[in-house]
Amino acid sequence: MKKMPMEKLANIRLLALDFDGVLTDNRVLVNEKGEESVFCSRSDGYGISHVAKPAGIEVMVISLETNGVVEARCRKLGVECLTGRKDKLAALKSACAARGISLVETCFVGNDATDIECIEKAGFGVCVADAEPGLAGKADYVTKKQGGKGAVREVCELLADAKKEK
Repeated sequence: MKKMPMEKLANIRLLALDFDGVLTDNRVLVNEKGEESVFCSRSDGYGISHVAKPAGIEVMVISLETNGVVEARCRKLGVECLTGRKDKLAALKSACAARGISLVETCFVGNDATDIECIEKAGFGVCVADAEPGLAGKADYVTKKQGGKGAVREVCELLADAKKEK
């Protein structure tokens, strides 16, 4: 296994996440009215609120979907939410520019083909354990946990631990 680049991780200021398949288990429930629900992990929420944020890491979601459930979860977590973004890399670059940080200071977590560019261009690109085939070879790190089942908390702890060692 590759040695973890702790110095690089310690300099991460922005954690950007895809939503479906990263903060969820990639399933969707649809009722007879067409309303959607998803499964999210409270462990991931804890990682964002009680691990990443206190370590000084900003967290945001960049999603291809335009869906109220994405926005509702982000509101609850207190994170910026960019939905309906066909070009996630442009959204990530814009978020960096607004914060005065470089892509090198970002960590992006994804699970599907629409996340490849962000995974490759971020300072630390991550894919979840159950990501689509082919993503693992593009990522700096593959989580041990699956999307929607603790993967985000795993990344939050990794980043926060690196900052403690700095």
